[in-house]
Amino acid sequence: MREVAIIGVGNTVFGELWEKSFRDIAVEAGLKAIGDAGISGEEIEALYGGNMSAGRFVEQEHVGALIADYAGLAGLHIPAVRAEAACASGALALHLAVLSVASGWYDLVIAAGVEKMTDVESDIADDLLASSVDREWEAICGATLPSLFAQMARAHIEKYHTTSEQMAKVAVKNHSNAVHNPYAQFRRGISIEAVLGSPLVADPLRMLDCSSIADGAAAVVLCAAEKAKEYTDSPIYVKASAQASDTISLHNRRDITTMDATVFAAKKAYQTASLEPSQIDLAEVHDSYTIAELIAIEDLGFFNKGEGGVATEEGQTEIGGRISINPSGGLKACGHPLGATGIRQAVEITEQLRGEAGKRQVPNAEVGLTHNIGGTGGTAIVHIFSA
Repeated sequence: MREVAIIGVGNTVFGELWEKSFRDIAVEAGLKAIGDAGISGEEIEALYGGNMSAGRFVEQEHVGALIADYAGLAGLHIPAVRAEAACASGALALHLAVLSVASGWYDLVIAAGVEKMTDVESDIADDLLASSVDREWEAICGATLPSLFAQMARAHIEKYHTTSEQMAKVAVKNHSNAVHNPYAQFRRGISIEAVLGSPLVADPLRMLDCSSIADGAAAVVLCAAEKAKEYTDSPIYVKASAQASDTISLHNRRDITTMDATVFAAKKAYQTASLEPSQIDLAEVHDSYTIAELIAIEDLGFFNKGEGGVATEEGQTEIGGRISINPSGGLKACGHPLGATGIRQAVEITEQLRGEAGKRQVPNAEVGLTHNIGGTGGTAIVHIFSA
């Protein structure tokens, strides 16, 4: 298997982009990535697009062909694939793109992610999000993503004495980071008091413990590592790309305070990259809810099980801390357009490893990790990158 490199990245702003269509934002991100790579569209051999549910959000299926068409690539007749793994759809598109280049099948491809979520009413969006869990055993009984993550939070509190204040600190940290991210949906700071005083969504999670729906797109251009220097002086190398699965329903899990899919994907990624968790300088993890970040940093091996809350409270996950977690602002403050998130995370890591992150730059960043999950952890995908 060949080594793979990122040579170009592009992002739209995340948020309520009512003036732009699904195809507008997909093309915008793709063109930015192509421009950043300094290539022409004629050089792209395949397109992998991450998207969870355009069929219901904007009533458009056949998304791969649509993106290729409106990006001006239809005349090249390249393969265009849509990848779906709920909230991990973007990371799955990246995983497939990496495999296609690593195998030698293609030399240069683009991986993108896009979701347009704000054009439907909130009850429809909530129902669509609930389709990422077990519809027959969970959603049909009234379970929602917030209520399921609330069960995970309550179990973590009871088992490890995690506090609501520690969970709130996740939101405070990520909003503070997003202040300096021009792509973020919420570029303003919040306080622990504001989180704890926000409306209760599902005990113990409050409104400011939860990420929001958003529109947005992101894209990266990948090529064989031996060709990367032909395009850029600062390629970012994909050291590992690993995917794992678990039961889609929460009640069938071995332990609802641990996402085994994350544990297994991380283990495979570390083995492939010949790295230990202590060698990761920064990570973009799936913080759809504040408890999700605490569970992620434990399951990824950055902290012992049950110590994520204390580590966050002590500032060990801040920029410049022991390991910088979500310097972009994460899903919590960037917004979470489902299909785009996994690619957006890779864009952030690329900019960080290039030293291009401005006021949110992590000092001496050389190795970064992304972690994206589907639903409550039925799918987990981990990527590791190096400068």
